[in-house]
Amino acid sequence: MIRSTFAGFTTAQLAMATSQRALDVTGQNITNINTPGYTRQRLDIASLNTQKGDYYNSKSNIKVGFGVEMTGVSQLRDPFLDAQYRSQISKLGTSDAHAAGFEQLTPIFDEATMSGVRDAFIALTSALNTLSTPQGIANDENDAMVRSKMQILLNLFRDNSVRLQDVRDDVQTGFATTDVADVNQILENIANLNVSIKNSQILGNPALELQDQRNSLLDELGSYLPISVKYRDEEIGPNQYVEILDVNFTDSNGVKHSLISDSRAAKFDTIINDKSAKLILADAKGSTADITDVLGSGTLKGTLDLINKSGDFDGSDFRGIGYYEKALDSLVATFAEKFNEMNIPRDENGDPLKDNGKDILNPLFEKKDDSLPFSASNIKIASGWANGSYKITASNNYVVTNQETGSTANENILNMVKLLEKDIGFTVKVTDGTTSRDVKFFTGSFHDCFANLEATLGTDYKSESTMLANQISVLNQTSNSRDGVSGVQLDEEGMNLLHYNQSYTAAARLMTTLDEALDVLINRTGVVGR
Repeated sequence: MIRSTFAGFTTAQLAMATSQRALDVTGQNITNINTPGYTRQRLDIASLNTQKGDYYNSKSNIKVGFGVEMTGVSQLRDPFLDAQYRSQISKLGTSDAHAAGFEQLTPIFDEATMSGVRDAFIALTSALNTLSTPQGIANDENDAMVRSKMQILLNLFRDNSVRLQDVRDDVQTGFATTDVADVNQILENIANLNVSIKNSQILGNPALELQDQRNSLLDELGSYLPISVKYRDEEIGPNQYVEILDVNFTDSNGVKHSLISDSRAAKFDTIINDKSAKLILADAKGSTADITDVLGSGTLKGTLDLINKSGDFDGSDFRGIGYYEKALDSLVATFAEKFNEMNIPRDENGDPLKDNGKDILNPLFEKKDDSLPFSASNIKIASGWANGSYKITASNNYVVTNQETGSTANENILNMVKLLEKDIGFTVKVTDGTTSRDVKFFTGSFHDCFANLEATLGTDYKSESTMLANQISVLNQTSNSRDGVSGVQLDEEGMNLLHYNQSYTAAARLMTTLDEALDVLINRTGVVGR
């Protein structure tokens, strides 16, 4: 195949066109340097070579290429860094949800700057000490004062319980109406972008800006749950392909669930109960599964941990809202049961006094709902004590006849004071299938038990905050590495401007040189003797 005399002009023209298009791409990068989610683009080029060989060949028939060909415009992305970034942001999502939940719980138990349960126990102790004196026992106002301090303590317990329930309601509502709704919207948007990108590619447009939008959504989706992203080419005609995106989620059991399959998107749904939540996945291929307990990481897992898990009380690895609810209820129930037992009038032998054959109990506390156990929200001052039918039992070492003349013995009241300072084992009943057992979570006084809840929450919050800060640092490093590949660098783009400008000038000079050569060949060759 003989090379055309004017082939060099075509080579120069292709070089000029390529340099000009490269300048256009560089300008696009520079103008979008501040655009969120923008990925640096580059012009893809390839050398044009001889397509066929001659049937006859000779040493003098040297083959030379025909210049440069523009094959398209692509994005500069590193799939490994993308996968690493989404893995890190998923872990960060878990810690962020945990820390956010603990931050909501902290004001309930943090009494460093306000009076609360700690001060109420101190005030109760003081009132009991006053009541224990002979003058105190003789004065009904001192019994009413103790009852008042007890009521204040119950109000604080109830307030803590209400605030715990408010946090639970907020977390559960936010999970269903915000987190899960946002994930469903992201999945739908990605599926719609897949359709738009495919349609654009069919028409010859790579739709790079749409791909940027999709990548930003994939990063956002990765913060909610761990995902894997796979691209594949689908042939839609002879030698014509479009890019197909598949997004999968692999649970902690190793089961793979399809979140996005081309234009089909999965959908999440929730089942919210009083003290728990479930997450149901209808995947892109039509299967439905309960994935509540198999999420490896992400905001969804972190929020479900807060809602469902109770640490040692359910054998889980995380102390969620349920742990603090059950621990507080155990404190209140133990307090009520111990003081009710202390107020039972007893004879010299320690047996309960009887009235018409029935034990006289004189409880200080009653349940609002008898069908439920004592808890922070299910306790009140006993009606008999409130209406004055009986008072705090001052002494248990007396006989019935002593009540006629009164007694100044105070050992039972002093025992109540000691009870407030005594070490007690606090437990929560845990049911495993058909069996139940008591799990001890603290040994100490009532006040110390509440302080332990405050310290435990502080430790949990600090731990999650530290982990969150570390994960943010790691994520920033990964993001910087990814930006080093995908982000627009002004210095590099400035160098590209100079480079492509020089390339354009050189190609123009090539065309001028070829023109001069042809001018010699046509106008100044073979003119001797004219």
